[in-house]
Amino acid sequence: MGIQNRMGIQTRNGKALEFAFLNSFVQKLNNDKILIESSNQLITAKEAYFSFDQEKINEMNKASLAGINELLKLEPGLLIGENPLLFAIQQDSKGQAGDVRDVVAKREKDGWEFGISCKINHTAVKHSRISSKIDIGESWFGFRSTKEYFENIIPLFQELDELKKKGTFWRDLEDKAEKYYKPILTALNVELRALDNKYPGEIPKRLLSYLLGRNDFYKAIVNTHSKTTEIQGFNIYGTLNKTVKSKKPQLKVPQLKLPNRFYDIHFKEGSNNTLMIVCDEGWTISARIHNASSKVENSLKLDVKIAGLPPNLYRQVVSWNEQV
Repeated sequence: MGIQNRMGIQTRNGKALEFAFLNSFVQKLNNDKILIESSNQLITAKEAYFSFDQEKINEMNKASLAGINELLKLEPGLLIGENPLLFAIQQDSKGQAGDVRDVVAKREKDGWEFGISCKINHTAVKHSRISSKIDIGESWFGFRSTKEYFENIIPLFQELDELKKKGTFWRDLEDKAEKYYKPILTALNVELRALDNKYPGEIPKRLLSYLLGRNDFYKAIVNTHSKTTEIQGFNIYGTLNKTVKSKKPQLKVPQLKLPNRFYDIHFKEGSNNTLMIVCDEGWTISARIHNASSKVENSLKLDVKIAGLPPNLYRQVVSWNEQV
């Protein structure tokens, strides 16, 4: 079975872009001390890359090269080091375990590494499941959810479970947002506030750590409509943009602060399926609830994005046409 049949187009785009970045790094640096870690995920990414026509491949090459030229100004470790430079494409499971980086470069004996999260035409950071059996407090924050949270959501998911058993399609449900989406998000809102009261100062920063992972990274957002690549530097723990052997970065990536306060949690104006979580330090989170399949299931998905970013976040948009 070909990769086109095994993988959705968005996933295939993402995997192909990961290989494009790795491949462009190798070609740009043109160094015999570069190693590529052999893995199943590398094979999958390469297969996805070559499943597209030459025009699409050329587009991905331009997009990745634009990003790499910017990253070379930020990370001297790509060019300087006594030990070989190892590139690897990470398993998707790493993201679930708290590492959102897709492509990682490291000089292990030098103790230097950095990673990139590759996105094409979207900026989502997490796709989380929500159900009556998932303790979001435990999985998101390391604190157990309250009894009241489960009391609020269990009846709603029990109804969905009954509809699932009947083989009901979402399109046949009237007012699904008012009946299910809005009450579940309301329960989530109440729970965030309850946990915040119980563990002051902990929930906002743990929420961002859950969404962005435990490793600093650069996000490369490729926009095929505007023909641009945006590089964002999520330097939360201070590990990016390091001077290597007295070679300083050409540009500075500020260190960001995690939030410790919720300013407000409310439904997006005019929406009954999206919750806006406004925090201090410039962070705002958007959580949109939706069904992940045409048939009713006893779980739902949260499409989570960072809707508001700190003003000192490093951001640079590069046009592909400017690249050589």
